[in-house]
Amino acid sequence: MAPYESDGSTPAGEAEDVRDGRRTAARYVVPVAVVGVAAATIGLVPAFAGSGDPDLPKISAQQLIEKIAKSDVQQMSGTVKVSTDLGLPNLGGLESSLASGALSQGAGDKGGSAADPTSKLLELASGTHTLRVAADGQDKQKVSLIEKAAEYSVIRNGDQVWAYDSASNEAYHATGAGDHKGAKAAPEDVPTTPKDFAEEALKAADKTTSVTVDGTAQVAGRDAYKLLIKPKQSGTTVGAISIAVDATTGLPLKFTLTPASGGAAVVDAGFTQVSFTKPAASTFDFTPPKGTKVTQGDDLKDEGKARAEGTEKSARGAEKRAQEGDKAAPGAEPRTIGEGWNAVVVFDTGSKGGVPSDASSKDGAVAGFLGSLGDQVKGKFGSGTVFSTRLVNALMTDDGKVYAGAVTKDALVKAADAGK
Repeated sequence: MAPYESDGSTPAGEAEDVRDGRRTAARYVVPVAVVGVAAATIGLVPAFAGSGDPDLPKISAQQLIEKIAKSDVQQMSGTVKVSTDLGLPNLGGLESSLASGALSQGAGDKGGSAADPTSKLLELASGTHTLRVAADGQDKQKVSLIEKAAEYSVIRNGDQVWAYDSASNEAYHATGAGDHKGAKAAPEDVPTTPKDFAEEALKAADKTTSVTVDGTAQVAGRDAYKLLIKPKQSGTTVGAISIAVDATTGLPLKFTLTPASGGAAVVDAGFTQVSFTKPAASTFDFTPPKGTKVTQGDDLKDEGKARAEGTEKSARGAEKRAQEGDKAAPGAEPRTIGEGWNAVVVFDTGSKGGVPSDASSKDGAVAGFLGSLGDQVKGKFGSGTVFSTRLVNALMTDDGKVYAGAVTKDALVKAADAGK
C-alpha cells in the first residue's frame, strides 16, 4: 500500500512503520458525546498567527510525524481552550436530559453523581470551554474544567482517582488506577488536549490522505511547525486538519478541524499557556471538603479487566462474522463499508420503523431534537431519516439499520444502497 502524500521522500516502509499499521476506517475526531448522539439518533481556516511566524529549520511531514511519535513530555502544565461547533440546533433542556441519563446509566444501582467524569466531561461536546491541565509522569495528572462560577476537576494521583464538582459539592472516587495500564485523569474516549485530538487524526492517515508541512506558527509563546492533513477523497465532510507541533518537544500544541463545507472550525483545541516545568506536588493532592457527597465508583482494576475481556470478545465476533460473510444482525458488532475518510459504520438496531415512535413519550426534548435534524430520504435500500451535524451524519433506515460516518448525505445513501 502506498504511503500518504508528503512533502518528503520517505520510503513507503518507513511511513507504514510510523503509522504502526493503522490503516483503518477514518476516526471521527470529535468528543465522544457527539458520536454517541449521531450513532444513537441519528478550506482550512486555522487560528494561527499570520505574521511574524518563526524561522525554523526545514522538516518533512514524515519527520514531523516521527517527532510527534517520539514526544515524551512527562512534566507539564497549561491552559487549553476547546471550542466545538457541530452546527447543532439549540439543545434547550436536551443537554440536561442527556446528562442525567448518562449519569444514571454510568452509576447503575449506586446512584448518580454530578462529579462522575464519564458524564461531566461530555460537556466538551459543544460550545467553548477552558481547561487547566497538569501532569507529572504517568501516575499524576489533573484536568480542570473552568466555568463561570465553579470548577470541576479530575485528579489522578497514583492508584487514586478523584473528581470534584464545586457547583454541587459532590465528589467521585475510584481506586486501582495504578493497576490499569494507560489510565489517565480524563476518560480515555474524551479528548481534552491537542495531543489527544492529534493522535486520533493521525490514526486516519493512510493512502487516502495528504499530509504536508504547512509552515510555522507561534502557539502559547512556543515555536511550532504546522502539519496539514487533508482527505484526497470526495464525499467526506472533513475539509482539513491542522496540527501545530512544538518545535522542541514534539508535543501537539493546537488542533483545528474544519469541515469541507467551509466556515468556522468544527473542533479547535489549543494551548493558550504552557510550561514544561515540574508542577508542584500539591497540584495532585485532593481531600473532599467538609460536607461533600462522595460517590464511590467502580474499581478501575476490574473495569480494565472487563474492557480487555470485551475487546477480546469483540475481536472473536468480528472474525466469526468475516468468515460468515460479514452480515450485520441485530445486536451484532458494527461493520464498515468503504475505506479511509469515506468509511461508513453500519449496525443493526433491530428496531423496525426507523426512529422509535415512543421517543416523545420518553422525553419530549429528544423527540424535538430528532425532528429538527432529520431529513427523509429514499433509495434502493428503502426509506429512512438522515440526521446531520457539520461533521458526522447518520442514516437510520426504516428497517432498523444505522449508517454513520464523516460523510455527506449522498454518500450515506450510496452506502446504504450498496449494503442492501
